[in-house]
Amino acid sequence: MKKPLVQPLSTIANPELEQLVKFFNETLGFCPNSVLTMQHRPHLAKAFVNLNMAVMQNEGRVTSALKRLIGYLSSYTAGCSYCQAHTIRAAERYGAEQDKLNNIWEYKIHPAFSDAEKAALDFAIAASTVPNAVTDEVAANLRSHWDDGEIVEILGVISLFGYLNRWNDSMSTQLENIALQSGKTYLEKKDWNPAKHLHQ
Repeated sequence: MKKPLVQPLSTIANPELEQLVKFFNETLGFCPNSVLTMQHRPHLAKAFVNLNMAVMQNEGRVTSALKRLIGYLSSYTAGCSYCQAHTIRAAERYGAEQDKLNNIWEYKIHPAFSDAEKAALDFAIAASTVPNAVTDEVAANLRSHWDDGEIVEILGVISLFGYLNRWNDSMSTQLENIALQSGKTYLEKKDWNPAKHLHQ
C-alpha cells in the first residue's frame, strides 16, 4: 500500500487515554501509530490499551521479556513486520538476553532457551498459524512446563498480537523510526521487510 488506510491522529485528544498511553512510553519509548489510529474511536483505543496492560502484566514466571518474544514469534508467523519490530524492541527493553534476541529463530536448538521457553514458543507459532496448528502434542508439552494460569497468560499474548497483526497489516500502519532501527538491528538477517509500513 502506498499510504496507511487511515492516518493516525497526531496527538492524544482524550485526557483519560493520554494517561493510559504512558504504558507505551515505558514499553516502547513512544506511543505507537496503531494506537493513534485507533484514537479515531477513543473507546476502542481505551479498550485496547487496557487489554494490552492486562495481558502484559507480569504475574511471575512468564516474564515481561518472554511475553515480548512470544509476541515476536506470533507476529513473525503471521507476517506482520510492524509488530515484529515493536516486539523485538520491547523484548530488548524488558531485559531479554542478547543471545535470545540474536537467536530467536533457532530457539528450538539454542542453549539460551529453557525447555519451558521452547514449549511456550512452539505454542506461539502453532497458535498463530492459520489454520490453527495446536495439536495434542504441542498442548501436552506446554502443560508439562506451565500451569493453567501461565497458559492463559501466554495465550493472552498470542491473541493480543493476533488482533494487532491484522490491524497493522490491514492499516499499513506507518512504522516509527525508533522501531525501524530496532528492526534493522535484530531482524534484517531473517528477511524482515518493513516496506509495507514505510510511507513518505
